Amino acid sequence: MKKSIKVIYFALFRDKAGIPEETISTNVKSTSELFYELQDRHQLNEPLGHCKVAINDELADWDSLIEDGDTVLMFPPVAGG
Repeated sequence: MKKSIKVIYFALFRDKAGIPEETISTNVKSTSELFYELQDRHQLNEPLGHCKVAINDELADWDSLIEDGDTVLMFPPVAGG
């Protein structure tokens, strides 16, 4: 069943996607499935394990389930020291 999900991109992901956010219609069930779908869509080449994700402003795991109407925040690896 298709879900409508708002995706907000930060930093490098925003730059690569060329947009700060988008609403997509998708069949994915988990955050990791969404990550790989967006990776294909926007040619994101960062490894999943180095990135962070949040659902509705709460940090989430990569196996968290996504529901229709959720807002998913995608964070690329952060450099710094």
